[in-house]
Amino acid sequence: MIVRETNSPEETLAFAREWGEKAKPGQIFTLNGDLGVGKTVFAKGFAEGLGITEPVCSPTFTIVQEYNGGRLPLYHFDVYRIEDPEEMEEVGLDEYLFGDGVCLIEWADQISELLPDGVIRITIRKEPDKGFDRRIITAEGPGL
Repeated sequence: MIVRETNSPEETLAFAREWGEKAKPGQIFTLNGDLGVGKTVFAKGFAEGLGITEPVCSPTFTIVQEYNGGRLPLYHFDVYRIEDPEEMEEVGLDEYLFGDGVCLIEWADQISELLPDGVIRITIRKEPDKGFDRRIITAEGPGL
């Protein structure tokens, strides 16, 4: 398990960039935390680490956004609005999970039963008593 404390969006972005720089084809990262905790900030930094220069935003209404401009494709999911995990079949989830890119899935708890073993689970939580921008980022998974 890896635990990192950050005190600004810039620090969260930099930490996520490190993860993107180390990401390997076929890896699946889940990203969980309350609304407004910084999941999209993390996604932006992760994409930067992959060398993606186009703007990254949360794909809340499209479910998945593909970014192909980096050293690996990034498949960025936001499954917040998924009511039934079966809906992910329509998106072609398996093709992404077992493809050549890297998956980053926001709100992954919504579809946890569809995810294979070996995912890297990243959780971001606020620590408002220690500062408005204070975050605790925890990563768990194989090989950490």
